[in-house]
Amino acid sequence: MNEYTAQDFKKGQPRWCPGCGDHFFLASLHKAMGEVGVAPHDMAVISGIGCSSRLPYYVNTYAMQTIHGRAAAIATGAKVTNPNLTIWQVSGDGDGLAIGGNHFIHAMRRNINLNMILLNNRIYGLTKGQYSPTSPRGFVSKSSPYGTVEDPFRPAELCFGARGNFFARAVATDSQGTVDVLKAAYYHQGAAVCEILQNCVIFNNGAYDPIYNKEGRKKNAIYVKHGEKLVFGENNEYGLVQEGFGLKVVKIGEDGITLDDILVHDAHCEDNTLQLKLAMMDNEHGFPIALGVIRDVAAPTYEASVAAQIEEVGDKKKYHNFMELLETNDIWEVK
Repeated sequence: MNEYTAQDFKKGQPRWCPGCGDHFFLASLHKAMGEVGVAPHDMAVISGIGCSSRLPYYVNTYAMQTIHGRAAAIATGAKVTNPNLTIWQVSGDGDGLAIGGNHFIHAMRRNINLNMILLNNRIYGLTKGQYSPTSPRGFVSKSSPYGTVEDPFRPAELCFGARGNFFARAVATDSQGTVDVLKAAYYHQGAAVCEILQNCVIFNNGAYDPIYNKEGRKKNAIYVKHGEKLVFGENNEYGLVQEGFGLKVVKIGEDGITLDDILVHDAHCEDNTLQLKLAMMDNEHGFPIALGVIRDVAAPTYEASVAAQIEEVGDKKKYHNFMELLETNDIWEVK
């Protein structure tokens, strides 16, 4: 395997607002690309329309900025045509979940081997500050001056509902956390969704303030790792236990609670019940935000199944090219 560095994947001068989460994510993507060891000419970055969808211009790989909401459709065609190509599909919450929502859920349902990146800032930034499918109820924006009267999509819930087999989450300003989930997505065979939480400094600054810096994440987030205890806090003094059909935050050492009582994270469990509960936790209800790989389950991929089907059907046919096909029917010679 050839050795690459982040520098091998850098290209151009990014044009985003200073402080935009896209800058942080791009640096992490460059690093992850270098660490997985795939050559630039064996990768493609495909996006739709939006601030985040400018990203293909800043990577030294094959790249394509498509039309609004169609990144998953183009990425699907590219992957089925060339299964050996590593594809990073990049969309914002508007591009990916509004006009592109149908393609988003079916790419997961089909389990196409794509690294699907959802950059979620809960706002339309490129079109100057309209609310998006992930904006919270009551959110005031240019298109909802009196507050939205809609409940938002929660990407994890949408992914799990579409029978997704991989879901991970990271904060854009957490470089190592982002690199870790991107690499895990690459190694997963199938549709891998990575939700990246980021602030839009112009139109929705502070959306993720409780977890946007390292100190905040220690208090308000939990890093989940397969096979490890679900503990968090500045000194790992808190943990998660099961209570009925839900989860409960407990303090280790109080009320007879010991480390043995704390749940162990199982990202590979086919039953997604506990995984979904982890993914849906939020600070507003007294829970930490789950970061890391929440679900990672093996399943047949779409493109491999298509290739196998073509080979199986081809072996049973009497013809293997167009001329042989013509000769399977009645032939008349005209003189």
